[in-house]
Amino acid sequence: MPEIDSQLFRSTMGQFCTGVVVATACLDGEPVGFAAQSFVSLSLDPPLVALCPAATSTSWPRIREAGSFCINMLASDQQSVCDAFARSGGNKFEGLSWTEAGTGSPVLEGILAYVDCRLEAEHEAGDHTIAIGRVQTLEVVNGGTPLLFFRGGYGSFEPITA
Repeated sequence: MPEIDSQLFRSTMGQFCTGVVVATACLDGEPVGFAAQSFVSLSLDPPLVALCPAATSTSWPRIREAGSFCINMLASDQQSVCDAFARSGGNKFEGLSWTEAGTGSPVLEGILAYVDCRLEAEHEAGDHTIAIGRVQTLEVVNGGTPLLFFRGGYGSFEPITA
């Protein structure tokens, strides 16, 4: 099998538009979180989702230890929130308002929806981890437009009307 060039792989995968989420948790009373594109609905019965943090993530081990996490689906006007959570270190929650989901994980203000989960399983997958969450609660918060990531940049979505 031929070796796949990593730049070609990244460029090719960049042709697939993804939503942007922030995964959050609270550990010992301290909020923790990171931005991600690798998130998917996995199963309706039972209700499961999958999140794929990088193996190098410094936030994921803390979320794992918390045993639960909340997926915050970002709205198109929340690129600055995404940028804050995409950085390593620092207080990513500085200046942000949030409430607690049922598991105690932060629900960020202004998001489209959230999915609050208990960590069900983890699987190593190359340079990422596949984390499976069992949905505990979820809610559509507002009917805005999503923040999307495509070809290395941010954008939003407007449905085609007939």
